[in-house]
Amino acid sequence: MPTKTKKRGNNEGSIYKRKDGLWCGQITIGRDENGRQKRQYFYGKTRQEVAEKIAKTLNDLANGVYVDPAKTTLKDWLNTWLWEYKKQTLRPSTFKDYLCYIERHINPAIGHYKLKDLRPEHLQALYNAKYQEGLSISTIKQIHTVLHSALDQALKNGLVNRNVSEATTLPKGKPKREIRILSLEEQQRFIAALEGERLKTAFLVELASGLRIGELLALRWKDVNFKDGYIEVRRSLQRVRIFDGGNSKKTALAFQEPKTEAGKRIVPLPPVIIEELKQHRKKQLEEKLKAGALYEDNDLVFATELGTPIDPRNFERLFYRIREKAGLDKSVNFHALRHTYATRLLEANEHPKVVQELLGHKDISTTLNIYSHVMPEIKKAAAMKLNSLFENIKTKGNHS
Repeated sequence: MPTKTKKRGNNEGSIYKRKDGLWCGQITIGRDENGRQKRQYFYGKTRQEVAEKIAKTLNDLANGVYVDPAKTTLKDWLNTWLWEYKKQTLRPSTFKDYLCYIERHINPAIGHYKLKDLRPEHLQALYNAKYQEGLSISTIKQIHTVLHSALDQALKNGLVNRNVSEATTLPKGKPKREIRILSLEEQQRFIAALEGERLKTAFLVELASGLRIGELLALRWKDVNFKDGYIEVRRSLQRVRIFDGGNSKKTALAFQEPKTEAGKRIVPLPPVIIEELKQHRKKQLEEKLKAGALYEDNDLVFATELGTPIDPRNFERLFYRIREKAGLDKSVNFHALRHTYATRLLEANEHPKVVQELLGHKDISTTLNIYSHVMPEIKKAAAMKLNSLFENIKTKGNHS
């Protein structure tokens, strides 16, 4: 005798197993403008999966938060997904990035498609177009991450039958642009150009620590250990978007925790840089006395003359002016100072693992990939250390 179909539970709608093995369910969600019943279909690998999707939809209907997949556009869903599912879990800077990817890249191209009509080729065309426009591979991957996550949630909510982003292929990367390192002569020219600059010490600390710009500008005096000669990285200063009712595009400076535990680290400084920091602190105290009640003491090592945080964008503008003063070309950006710090360490035969920890990289593979240009010399030096082990070997021609 054939096995009886399990009786469905209350409010489960109709659930059955198709010939292809996929479970299917359907419920009535209302009526259209002509009075005809509107039905929504659900699919899953198991009966329980379909039943859970139906139960959630019925609950949404009861609570007035139901989203009709027949009418919902990708733009509508991305807005719901970002604000209802991600806002509370993302760092402010990451939320800002996601919003930028959606508003600047996704919505203008494919946001008008209804979720139910969205196909892999729509996403593929978007990725290909962005690649042709010269957008970096990493940014295209981030756009894909946003779409994949949003559509995955739509799948869980029963709004789509599959995540179409899984059927796309991301463009392969273009040849990686060579990172810019200051030569020893360029580094000395840059240091000479710092004379007379109010924030001279900030750039010297950068060259001696390789901090990210946000980490440098978030340093507090309590993060500086003068006795043992090190600084402790605990946070970063970022410009993030702030929202009033979800529509504002204002931005503000905010201090944030590092993205990974590796970002929290101790970085030793050369004694000469510690002395520079002591002198810098004396000058800062003079500024504080001069400003009087106008001074806002945030305990920042590098601040404006009134003690307020320095906007990273303004700090970069100062760097560009000093770069020009030093006679360096435009290929030298602020990040080149971080690269220069790491390269000098590796050139001095410092172990890559130590360099990884000092830079705050999560994985040593990141460090090795970025600074592979230094590795051949390190490998050659390692081979030369073994040379003495083979000094007594006679070549075949000398055996006679």
